This record gives sequence, structure tokens and C-alpha cells, in this order.
Amino acid sequence: MKEIIITENAPGAIGPYSQAIKIENMVFCSGQIPIDPQTGEFVSEDTAEQTRQVLKNLSAVLEAAGTNLNNVVKTTVFLADMNDFAAMNDIYAEFFSENKPARATIQAARLPKDAQVEIECIAVI
Repeated sequence: MKEIIITENAPGAIGPYSQAIKIENMVFCSGQIPIDPQTGEFVSEDTAEQTRQVLKNLSAVLEAAGTNLNNVVKTTVFLADMNDFAAMNDIYAEFFSENKPARATIQAARLPKDAQVEIECIAVI
């Protein structure tokens, strides 16, 4: 049975999609961008700070689904500029220091609202 996950602790969807979908013991999270859910604005133009906010947003969505970052099995990171890889990776490593998920990192021509970074993930419960 498919369950739509919605939380006010992460930015709402800006299109016709869900923050996440839960099916049995799997959670599929849509890409998060660095919007502060309290202000509705980007936290910063800095890639490191954007990455931190993106991962906080993903964490909030996962929590609403009954899981957390420790149970993430796969992420996809989208960067506006691959030259920002090191800045993103340093913050990413803080959030995934123990249970490192599989990951792909892609440079995208343009991200929603001109974000520097967007991350999606798959987790287990």
C-alpha cells in the first residue's frame, strides 16, 4: 500500500509531486533544495550551507515517514557546478559518517529555483 508522506518541517512540494512515498519498508524521497521551511527562502548562497539545509530537510521528511538518515541506502546529489563537489562532500560526510549510503553525484544544467544543490534519497524503515 502506497502512503504519501507530508511534513511541515520540510519545504512543501513546489509542483505535482510528494515529499516522499512510503511503500512497505521503503521510503522514496523527492529531491530537496535548500529552502528553510520556516521562512520559505534559501538559507544562503553558499554551497556548504545549502547542503546542510538540504540534508536537514531530507531528515525531516524521513522522520515523518518513520525512519532517519541512518537508514538511507541510496542518494543522488545534483550540483549546479561540479566545482562545488568538495564543499558539498564535506557537509554530506558530517551527516553520513557511519552508515554511508550508495551515491551518485551529477552536475545539472539548472536546479529548481536556481539552487546550488539538490539531494534525493531512498531509505528503509
